[in-house]
Amino acid sequence: MTNSSKIFLSAKWLDLVFLNYAVEPESLRPFVPAGTALDSFDGKTYVSLVGFRFCETKLRGKVTVPFHSEFEEANLRFYVRRESDGELRRGVVFIKEIVPKPAIALAARLIYGENYVSLPMNHKISISEAGIDAEYSWKHNGAWSRIHARAYGAANMPVEGSLEQYITEHYWGYSRQNSGRTIEYRVTHIPWSVRHASKAGFEGDASGLYGDEFAAVLSRQPDSAQIASGSPIEVLTGSTI
Repeated sequence: MTNSSKIFLSAKWLDLVFLNYAVEPESLRPFVPAGTALDSFDGKTYVSLVGFRFCETKLRGKVTVPFHSEFEEANLRFYVRRESDGELRRGVVFIKEIVPKPAIALAARLIYGENYVSLPMNHKISISEAGIDAEYSWKHNGAWSRIHARAYGAANMPVEGSLEQYITEHYWGYSRQNSGRTIEYRVTHIPWSVRHASKAGFEGDASGLYGDEFAAVLSRQPDSAQIASGSPIEVLTGSTI
């Protein structure tokens, strides 16, 4: 485990649903933080709509905040890379993140400059010998939207060099600040086992949260989808680059 003085937050991220959409790179360039470059896989640029469960959440890896240890998150993200001292760092940039806890959203905005909002949320997870059904939903402007996925069979480690591995194995986060600078932070976890989702999608009105261009992307079927089992994670203290 990491030195606790460097841990901002520890938790378990579980039952992660990834809906992945190939998009034109030009649509993402205005969001790319300084010091990073837009990443791609097999010549395609992706955004992912992701839903998952925060469990056993602790600040500094030690402090459990009452009523704030178990909750959902949904986020719209894309993928970037950065070279630092000869190391290639693959990371994510969040266009918007949703949680049901106002205090969590406020802390993330103030400390990391992330674009968090607080909305009512629910989830449904059904696991059987046949597979898993997962759903994450949120209420915005009086209407519910949802991410859903169904996968059959057992979870397995993604194939080396596969899209599933590319999507799930990013261990850095980058956030563009109002000053124009960039905050970089590390997220540590073991590689996740995944199930390919045979049925998955987004339902709802995305334009109010993400704008018309991203809403048009989310209105179509995802190009790929998977459900990752998840694991304990640590979000480390960030630094400005």
